[in-house]
Amino acid sequence: MAETTNIAKSEYYYGMGRRKTAVARVRLFPNGDGSITVNGKSAQMYFGQLASYLGTISSPLRLLDLGNAYTMTIRVIGGGKSGQAGAIRHGLARALVRMNPEFKATLRKAGFLTRDPRMKERKKPGLKRARKAPQYTKR
Repeated sequence: MAETTNIAKSEYYYGMGRRKTAVARVRLFPNGDGSITVNGKSAQMYFGQLASYLGTISSPLRLLDLGNAYTMTIRVIGGGKSGQAGAIRHGLARALVRMNPEFKATLRKAGFLTRDPRMKERKKPGLKRARKAPQYTKR
């Protein structure tokens, strides 16, 4: 009997998400307590006072009315907090589709399955930044 609970406990659904330069690997454990662990810390500690990022992360669960039915463990690298939150949302949406393919249409319509292609534009030679040119002087 102990073996079967071990197997059920280790079962999870996986999704990888990307946003800007951040990459998130999301593990979604069913029958959980709703806790979110990011890089070994709770999500509240990891993102600090920025509560809007916690809303971004859990938005696929709220859209599907799944509440606190799952436990998430997340490994995220690269980027800043905003990019990491977007990457986690993308990875969570992919994990939910892997768990139940019927969620795909709802998540696709909300835009959670689309990889956001916007990246920082490179600096060009002769310019101060990507597009800002030095001030023009006529004389």
